[in-house]
Amino acid sequence: MEECISVFDMLKIGVGPSSSHTLGPWRAGERFLEELRKKNLLQSVVRVKTDLYGSLSLTGIGHATDLAVMLGLSGQDPEYIPVENIDGIIKTIKEENQINLGNEFLVPFSFSEDIVFNKKFLPFHSNGMRFTAFLANGKKHIATFYSIGGGFVVKEERLNAKKKIEIKCAFPFAIDKAVDILAYCKSENNKISEIVYENEKSMRTPEVIDHELMRIWNTMLECMYIGCHTEGILPGGLNVRRRAFDMHQNLIGLSNYSNPQTWLEQIRLTEVKFRQILKWVSCFALAVNEVNAALGRIVTAPTNGSAGVIPSVLMYYLVIENHQAGEKEIKQFLLVAGEIGSIFKKGSTISAAMGGCQAEIGVSSSMAAAALCELMGGTPEQVLMAAEIAMEHHLGLTCDPIGGLVQIPCIERNTMGAIKAIHAAELALETDPKNAKVPLDKVVDTMWQTAKDMNNKYKETSEGGLAVAVNMSDC
Repeated sequence: MEECISVFDMLKIGVGPSSSHTLGPWRAGERFLEELRKKNLLQSVVRVKTDLYGSLSLTGIGHATDLAVMLGLSGQDPEYIPVENIDGIIKTIKEENQINLGNEFLVPFSFSEDIVFNKKFLPFHSNGMRFTAFLANGKKHIATFYSIGGGFVVKEERLNAKKKIEIKCAFPFAIDKAVDILAYCKSENNKISEIVYENEKSMRTPEVIDHELMRIWNTMLECMYIGCHTEGILPGGLNVRRRAFDMHQNLIGLSNYSNPQTWLEQIRLTEVKFRQILKWVSCFALAVNEVNAALGRIVTAPTNGSAGVIPSVLMYYLVIENHQAGEKEIKQFLLVAGEIGSIFKKGSTISAAMGGCQAEIGVSSSMAAAALCELMGGTPEQVLMAAEIAMEHHLGLTCDPIGGLVQIPCIERNTMGAIKAIHAAELALETDPKNAKVPLDKVVDTMWQTAKDMNNKYKETSEGGLAVAVNMSDC
C-alpha cells in the first residue's frame, strides 16, 4: 500500500486559531477518547490530566491549546460544533470543575491543575502532549500524541519529521515528488488536477468528492464574508483592531447583497484597477485570518495560520480574472492546491514548530500559485514552476508571533503570501519551463534543510524575533 495524502487531508474544516496548537490537540483529545472506548475504559475514568510539551506549552495559551484540549476531551467535533457554543462549554467546565468526558460521563476536572504546561520538549516533535486517564481501580491509561502541523496528529513520528501518514490506500498514481506527478501528466496527457482527481476517486465516489470540495469552498467563502462584515477588537490582549471590515466598506461602497454568493457577484461589478485588486486580495486574506484569530470556523489550508492565502487567491480568480468561472474551476483549483501541499508535507514539513513560517505561509503561497497557474492555462511544468517560485521567496521565514497569538505578524503575512502567489503564477506563465533553473523538488529539499538549520527561537516558541522585541504591554 502506498503512502497517500488526500486533498481532504490538506484542506480541513475546523476552528481557529492554530492547526498545530488548536486543531491538533483537539483531535488528539478525540483520539484519546477513542482509545479509552476501544479498551472499555471510558466509564472507569475518575480523572483526566493533560501535559503539554515544547511549543505547545510555550505558546499554548495564545493558541488556545488548553481550550482545545478541553473541547476534544468533551467529545466536541471542530468541524461541526457551533462556534458560538465554545465559550459556554469552556465556562461550564471552569465554573463547575468537571468535564463531560466524551459527552458521556462527568468527571472532576481542574482547569488550573489538570492541564500542565511543561517547557521541556519530547523527543519526536516539538508539539508533544500526554494524556493520562486515572481509573477507578487505581490504574492509569497514558497516551502520547504529537501535533505535526495542519491538524495532523500521530502517536509516533520519525525523528526527521517526515512522518508516515497513517492513511493507507492504493492511489493509481503514487506521488511523492513533483517529478512523479509531472511524469503522470506526460504519460496520461492530463492536467495535474485530473491526475489528482483520479487518485481521489480511488477513495471516494465522484459525487462525494465534488460535494466535499464545494463544502470546503463554501466554508472559505462564508469565512471571508463573515470577516468582511465583522468589526471590533480581536481577543487575546493585543488589542488588534479588525481591518477587513473597514477595508471592505471602502471597496464595496453601497452595493446591495444578502448572502455570500450575491456578495461575490457584487464584487465582480466593482472597480478593478491595480490598487483595488491589491486591496481586495488583502481584504479577503485579512478577513479569513481575523475570523481564525477569533476562534471562528475556517479551512486549514494547509494550516490555520496560513488559512487566508488559498481562499483569497481563488476569490481573486473568481471576481477579477474570470467572471464566468464556477464550480468546475473551484474544484480544479482545490485539487491542485491540495496536491502541492501534500508534496511539501511528504518532503519537508507544514509545521511552524518544525520549520518556521516558511512551512505555513510559504507552503500555502506555493499551493495557491500552482492552482492559479493551472486555471490561467499553465502547463503542468509551469504549474510546478509557479509553486517553486512562490516557495523560493519564502525560504527562511520565521514564526515569531507576539504573545503566542496568531495575530501579529500572522494575519498580515497571509496578505503577502497571497500577493506573492499571484505574482508567482504570472511569472511562471511568462516563462518557458525549459529555462527554469530550480525544480520544485529542490526547493522542497532546501526548505527542509533550512528548517533543520533554523534556530529554535524562530519556530513558534515566542522566544525570538518580534515575540520578544515587542511586549504585550506595548500593545
